[in-house]
Amino acid sequence: MGVGDIADSLTRRIERLGASAREALFEPVIRLGVTGPSRAGKTVFITALVANLLERARMQGLAAQREGRIEAVFLQPQPDMTVPRFDFEAHLAALAGPEPHWPASTSSVSELRLSFRVRPAGMLSGLRAARIVHLDIVDYPGEWLLDLSLLDLSYGEWSSRVLERIAARPQAAPFLEALAATDPAARLDEPAAKALAQTYTAYLHEARAAGLSDCTPGRFLLPGDLAGSPALTFAPLPRPAGRSPRGSLWRLFEARFEAYKAEVVRPFFRAHFAGIDRQVVLVDVLEAIHAGPAALEDLRRAMADTLAAFRPGRNAWPARLLRGRRVERILFAATKADHLHHSQHARLAAITEALLAEARSRADFAGAETRAMAIAALRATTEETHAHAGRKLACVRGTLLDGRNAALYPGELPRDPARLLAPAREGAEKWLDADYRIMRFAPAQLSPAPGEGLPHIRLDKAVEFLFGDRL
Repeated sequence: MGVGDIADSLTRRIERLGASAREALFEPVIRLGVTGPSRAGKTVFITALVANLLERARMQGLAAQREGRIEAVFLQPQPDMTVPRFDFEAHLAALAGPEPHWPASTSSVSELRLSFRVRPAGMLSGLRAARIVHLDIVDYPGEWLLDLSLLDLSYGEWSSRVLERIAARPQAAPFLEALAATDPAARLDEPAAKALAQTYTAYLHEARAAGLSDCTPGRFLLPGDLAGSPALTFAPLPRPAGRSPRGSLWRLFEARFEAYKAEVVRPFFRAHFAGIDRQVVLVDVLEAIHAGPAALEDLRRAMADTLAAFRPGRNAWPARLLRGRRVERILFAATKADHLHHSQHARLAAITEALLAEARSRADFAGAETRAMAIAALRATTEETHAHAGRKLACVRGTLLDGRNAALYPGELPRDPARLLAPAREGAEKWLDADYRIMRFAPAQLSPAPGEGLPHIRLDKAVEFLFGDRL
């Protein structure tokens, strides 16, 4: 590297340091990560969040709004020129248009910047002018999120874990059959290796469709421009006896696994994930309960593994300038609370707390503040009570995806979360004392009053916890 290159590199570093200092001192920036497994509702959450911050009549749980200190909120271009903008307008049109429908799921990283002009609180607030606070919202595909757990695993460790978990899964039968005919110590045959990787990828798609969460590597499900590359052409193998020779299938798959971590996972982590200082993890707990004990236990393990990649802790601004951000607050949000009567929301939140106890303890130990909450970013149902067999059933009513209007009694969640988590940990095949049903509702037709955003359940309280202190 020449003297000019060194000087240019130092100049860029000084410029970045200066920009960070200006943000920290004059226009603070909150980077909010929105993550979670597939179908947890990330796109709907961000769309509803932005809509309700722009039109805040439904956000009285946010202290700065309740106190009248937010003077304006407006959209701005996101600062990162290389990251796609979250298409808020198109997603809002899908949810609130004349024919409402759910928008497409997240398939890549995207960002959006909201800026607040907010008056300070406190005794001297009248002597201080309003300031600008920026909120950068970063959306991550849930499939890529799970890859962060691979960073601390070797290929052998990952293979062993995967093969142990899928041994009894019917979705994995074709892959396991192909694996039984494969010699990991044999010399690499590229067509055979490609066929094995494709069979494993087909299993991942089947597992995700069945409600399972440990679908790694995540880029196998959403490969983008990496489709067909060697970095995405491997699969778990049983470790061969003795030392594997050079050029063997095991050695080549091991090298590709390490390349996947180095060239795909780590750059994603450094460029996007490691800069987050507030995080919401959306979890579709109801879908996992509906899918059965195996899916619930799988969700618990996946979230515990994933959260090990966070950098939780206190985020003082001098440390942020020198070492980068650390996650200060993490919200575990059980989505689709509108699929239950409000009388069961506390039980859903308690199950979420218990389900994520291991993951939360890791973050709490590192100094981050965490909370579990049952929310619906967009409320799609109304509540009703129906008499049946001498009982009053607390139901929800909405429009199903096929256009029918229906009332649903989904079953009653247990007061004690252990009644679900214990059989899940013990490997039960089904719930013994209950049948938890779930129906998929379409967005409701909306006619908001002036100044109102989208109807929700506890979205304002979620926002207050996540970054209300910074307003």
